[in-house]
Amino acid sequence: MEEWFDVAKRIETSALAAAQQAGLDTEAFSADVRPADPRFGDMQVNGALPYAKRLKTNPREIAQKLVAALESDDAVSTVADLSIAGPGFINFRFKPEFFLNWLNAFSSEDAFRKSASRLYACERVVVDYGSPNTAKQMHVGHIRSIVIGEAICRLLEYCGAEVTRDNHIGDWGTPYGKLFYAYKVHLDAEALKNDPLGELERLYKLGSNLANEDESVLEECRQELVQLQAGETESIALWKRVNELSIQGLTEVYDQLDVTYDYYLGESFYRDQVAAVYRELEDCGLAEESKGALVVFHPEHKRYAEQPFIIRKSDGASNYATTDLATMLYRHEHFKATRVIVVTDDRQKDHFEQLDLTTAKWFEKTGRKRPIFNHVMFGKINGDDGKPIKSRSGDPIRLKALINEAVERAYAIVKEKNPDFPEDELENIAQTVGVSSIKYADLSTNRTSDYIFSWDKLLAFEGNTAPYLLYAASRIQSIFRKIDPTELTDLESKASPFETDEEMTLARKILEFVGALQVTIETLRPHMLSTYLYELSGAFSGFYNANKVIVEDPGQKARRIILCQRTLLALEAGLSLLGIKTLKRM
Repeated sequence: MEEWFDVAKRIETSALAAAQQAGLDTEAFSADVRPADPRFGDMQVNGALPYAKRLKTNPREIAQKLVAALESDDAVSTVADLSIAGPGFINFRFKPEFFLNWLNAFSSEDAFRKSASRLYACERVVVDYGSPNTAKQMHVGHIRSIVIGEAICRLLEYCGAEVTRDNHIGDWGTPYGKLFYAYKVHLDAEALKNDPLGELERLYKLGSNLANEDESVLEECRQELVQLQAGETESIALWKRVNELSIQGLTEVYDQLDVTYDYYLGESFYRDQVAAVYRELEDCGLAEESKGALVVFHPEHKRYAEQPFIIRKSDGASNYATTDLATMLYRHEHFKATRVIVVTDDRQKDHFEQLDLTTAKWFEKTGRKRPIFNHVMFGKINGDDGKPIKSRSGDPIRLKALINEAVERAYAIVKEKNPDFPEDELENIAQTVGVSSIKYADLSTNRTSDYIFSWDKLLAFEGNTAPYLLYAASRIQSIFRKIDPTELTDLESKASPFETDEEMTLARKILEFVGALQVTIETLRPHMLSTYLYELSGAFSGFYNANKVIVEDPGQKARRIILCQRTLLALEAGLSLLGIKTLKRM
């Protein structure tokens, strides 16, 4: 059965063999396998039409020859019925026995993973996501980079890639002068102990305000920055302390979101590597002086022919472009990355386009193999007024406060629905539902779109929400609690072929799991997997409402238990890839 783990690939192989048997030019023929319109079949071979156009012949006649050859292939005829639609589209409608055999092969989560793990085997991917500034608390706008980036990491790992999670924090630059001045003069040690990020953020804002109001304070801030950049022992020690406290505060939020990083290689890590970047870009003729700055132009590009990529400012200072180029080089040389993915908001589109263009030319001129680069952009989280969401005071909503409020709201809902649950279980369910709801509200939306943040919507138990999917998984768990464990053994040998429309619909949807992973990872759009999981839950609901699972007939009961088991496997695996934990009961 393993040959059918990748159904589309198996059909493509059979179609190519059929083309050869039918006397077609196999160099000119492409099977073009894709999912079929459900009205006509499960999979479709569309290669007859373009082949016929190329040879100026009748596509339906080509399709008929292919079908005749395919039907003589036992590997095809025993599992599918074939038909021709329109001008030569060949539809494969799989037989009930095929679906049962396929689901029998996927008896564990390892089987799903084994099938998916070939998609990105041998890839080494660095994923750069999160990337907040130190000495500041994360606000609601940071959630998108974190949850999208983490989902992409989990998907890539599941699909066979070796993944490095890198949090490219903003831990260097002019803000430290103002922060250090305020730290030395206005520190509240007790506040720093209880809420490190909150106190550091207060100090930075205070230092900025004082510097704006008093020229002498501004000069002291400048001197603090000079001492840091010169590497003075006291300044470096304070800088390290601030960064340690910042990462400590960030980690508290990451722990709530079930996110961990392999590295925190921020801007400071690359500050000693920028000189080599300047030298190489000048030596290979890419960088040039313009108005005192060192820049790269891209004459072949409509906008970037005139809009320079500034890699060294006119005052001699480095910038984001410089450190990002050094970062690309480090990820190539140190991590041996075959792909680099950076997850940021869409306001940085131009910067990363220019970074990619510059890196491509730089690596080509220096004989390096450039990793594939993907800038994963996302839109804004808006309030009901259509503007970026803020607190009532007009300030950005702190991410930690948002998560806590989600858990509190979830607790109230769960407590009302299940007043008899033990308190520790209520708290665990509320934590899972609250955090999952925030994540899923983001991941179920096309990342390039803005979306409206609504408590009522994200915590609803109906529609495409985390509570709906979590409830679907817990409902399947409740079915197994009613079944004697001895009845769950050797189901594959007991099961009879599927018969009802709802059984077939659910079986087809489970079969789409690996395909859903593939399209999600190819597009780097987690909402594609979210949509699949929602559709899977809907297919299960339709099956469960129309078909009793616990019945007298042993063959019927076994096959329906198999459907429940495999649905739960796909749901749990898919939700885990989105960073969402499931529950035994809700």
